[in-house]
Amino acid sequence: MGRTKAKDVDGYKLWFSGKSRYRNGVGILVDSELRDQVVEVRRINDRMMAIKLVVGGFTLNIISAYAPQVGLDEEVKRRFWEDLDEVVASIPPTEKLFIGGDFNGHIGSVSRGYDEVHGGFGFGDRNGGGVSLWISQKAFGLVVANSCFPKKEEHLVTFRSSVAATQIDFLLLRKDDKGLCKDCKVIPSENLTTQHKLLVMDLEIRRKKKKKVVDDRARIKWGSLTPSSALEMGEKLMAMGAWDSKGDASSMWDRTAGCVREAVERYWGSHEVAVVGTRGLVVEWRSPGR
Repeated sequence: MGRTKAKDVDGYKLWFSGKSRYRNGVGILVDSELRDQVVEVRRINDRMMAIKLVVGGFTLNIISAYAPQVGLDEEVKRRFWEDLDEVVASIPPTEKLFIGGDFNGHIGSVSRGYDEVHGGFGFGDRNGGGVSLWISQKAFGLVVANSCFPKKEEHLVTFRSSVAATQIDFLLLRKDDKGLCKDCKVIPSENLTTQHKLLVMDLEIRRKKKKKVVDDRARIKWGSLTPSSALEMGEKLMAMGAWDSKGDASSMWDRTAGCVREAVERYWGSHEVAVVGTRGLVVEWRSPGR
């Protein structure tokens, strides 16, 4: 029976996909602060799934993948890489893409012909699984994040058993987004299983600043309000009873502001006046055509 569900785990949201409790299966765990930003969940099969979320004005696509083991049938392996290529190809270049998974392949410690996708800081010797990963990456302009930073062996090895230490888990992103990745390494003290180590990538994605609303009103020309005209205006307002308003604060403000506008229109023609402020009266005087 299939296991394509979602559930809460200690405040996090877990989406997962799989056919059997004991075989294959992939999942993506999302922080509680981001769970409401998830807008799409795609369960491709029991070896691959993807989610889409919007953060800070950016659309992020996260793919979780689990490549077939070395001993499995070649047809199973071919289907996996075709599925991965299809999912990656469906994501618009304007959106961010991050892939994490167990690819059951070795990329090797040096690039050797794959400089575009290998950062130069891998581990071990390359094998067939690693070559398949390189081919897929090169086609879509991806790079292995955990090959981009010089690290000690303990921060490179993702799988360690009693007989072997290898690097088979990788985090990928587009080359154009490489600058977002500030670090990528294994945390040796943390185990996902008894053999797999926790691989972490630090990304810095800044929220887009909101565009400022441009005020199309004329700029204030304080020089138009001379001392003599200001004195004259004050006398007119006094005569109109602008300072003698009564009632609640709103009524008093409306009467005083109305007197200011009326005085300007009556005695100074078509000049524009704005009255702003809450605790004091501020008169902004603007002359037409300036």
